[in-house]
Amino acid sequence: MGCSPDDLIEFLKTRRSIRRFRKEKVPMEIIEKILDVARYAPSAHNSQPWRFIVIDDRGILDELSRIHGGGKPLMNAPQAIVVACDERASPDSYLLDCANATIYIQLVAHALGLGTVWIQTMRNIDDIRKILGMPKYITPASILAIGYPDEKPEPRPRIPLEKIICINKYCLD
Repeated sequence: MGCSPDDLIEFLKTRRSIRRFRKEKVPMEIIEKILDVARYAPSAHNSQPWRFIVIDDRGILDELSRIHGGGKPLMNAPQAIVVACDERASPDSYLLDCANATIYIQLVAHALGLGTVWIQTMRNIDDIRKILGMPKYITPASILAIGYPDEKPEPRPRIPLEKIICINKYCLD
């Protein structure tokens, strides 16, 4: 594979949410490379319910940036990727399936030196559908602002393991 398990673990630990981007757009060939890998994310029964919408139109990015306070990174992102789910393809697990594709996109972008930030969509599904012309059976699972990072955030604190691990039965509260 070319890297040690420790290198891979370190790679995973160094991914950060990037909210400030340089102005230049990521070439479409690189976006396609990222989305090609995202197709390999796990999905229930290999249903692959994801659909990807690449957005580089400034007006659409600005409109999406106003769906809620967490959408602000889209105001300075050169592009975004919306991970949308076809509910018909995976009625019981489409959101989890598309969450898997979302993290694949974030990890491949990180591997290629790009930055992303996940913008949740669940409280604004109908607004996003309207902005992007989606039919009712397509649900936007996530929006990822993507681009060349213009910041290098420090790691944020993590909850200690002993506060989140149980063995055999739930033990926390």
